[in-house]
Amino acid sequence: MGAAYLREVAWAYSLQPRGIRLELDRMRAALRLFGSPERSLKVVHIAGTNGKGSVAAMIERGLRENGLRTGLYTSPHLHSFTERVQIGGRPIARRDAARWLRAIRERLAAPDAPQLTFFEVATLLAFLAFRERGVEVVVLEVGLGGRLDATNVVMRPLLTLITRIARDHEQYLGRTLAKIAGEKAGIMKRGVLCLSGVDQPSARTAILRRAAEVGAEVEEIGRGIAARGALDVTAFGRSFTGLAVPLSGAHQRRNAALAAAALLFLERRLGLDRAASQRGLEATRWPGRLELVPGAPSVLLDAAHNPDGARALAAYLTARPAERRVLVFGAMRDKDWRVMHDALAPVVSSSIFCAPALGRAEAPEVLAEGRGRAASSVEAAVEAAREEAGPAGLVVVCGSIFVLAAARAHVLGIASDPPIAM
Repeated sequence: MGAAYLREVAWAYSLQPRGIRLELDRMRAALRLFGSPERSLKVVHIAGTNGKGSVAAMIERGLRENGLRTGLYTSPHLHSFTERVQIGGRPIARRDAARWLRAIRERLAAPDAPQLTFFEVATLLAFLAFRERGVEVVVLEVGLGGRLDATNVVMRPLLTLITRIARDHEQYLGRTLAKIAGEKAGIMKRGVLCLSGVDQPSARTAILRRAAEVGAEVEEIGRGIAARGALDVTAFGRSFTGLAVPLSGAHQRRNAALAAAALLFLERRLGLDRAASQRGLEATRWPGRLELVPGAPSVLLDAAHNPDGARALAAYLTARPAERRVLVFGAMRDKDWRVMHDALAPVVSSSIFCAPALGRAEAPEVLAEGRGRAASSVEAAVEAAREEAGPAGLVVVCGSIFVLAAARAHVLGIASDPPIAM
């Protein structure tokens, strides 16, 4: 890694103590300092608790297959800060990340400059990169919530989407599905269509209420968006037939239907070719989402980090053939990890607990009490699980994206930036 890249990323990481501060004034002020790059971009904006990264990846891949110069902004990253900002399906170069971060750092050093958080700096960098590189369409994933998320400075997106709602980040978004959904629905804009994959009644009601307040039209899966068989998707008088869902897990069927509906909607607006859109969607790869690394034993890496995600993972494991499964599990202290582990315990043979190198992580000894055994590190937990599972078994890694990232780096031999919980 280049010295300049490491120096500038270290500066960005140094902003972590500012934490999560949900408001838009700082972000708008910072964007004005750089000529408001977000105003020149065509954006597809995606919020939701689970599935928004997968939906973003599928839409971006479908657009890219059509020959468009795409931008993709997602978080968190697994191994390198540059993964958050992708152009044409590739992370930006480290030298470019260093250059943009330096420009941001120097501009924000002025006494009257806004004091941005880490995530706000990353979002600002993304807008600068997309403008400079002439990106034709940006697929923009919300970081947290929606209404006050740093990405919600885009005032006239092409389209908004809301994926599945679940309980997560309740200290910021509210304690009920309705309140959480209301925050996610904050990305809706007057006169801009919103596609919704939300099926919980209280969350649906909150989304439709918000749509009525701002004057946004909503089309929902099962209500305007038909998803049948394995998988035919019809919306806006157009259809995909025999769509192959590219990502594993029954829950990805709904995500694929939502992404397909987005591509059907954008077809006329962007001049898309339907066959190219389908090829692209079907070719999507998204690391760490039920990602199976073959071996003896194989290792299954999943980003399940809340109870809803854990239940989806448990359903996937239930459908697999019988095998000895050893769970490697770690979680942040503020997560409902007991419920998560309770969902997974019946479908695994044993559990080994660990923690990533983050202050927010729950201690492995606390996680393991009455549930399994603790390991000194993520890497040690993976190796112990491999031995226990045996050559024909399966090691399952989940509980925190940061545990997943450390395990994936270990299993695949990937060099990683230091972890940051933002």
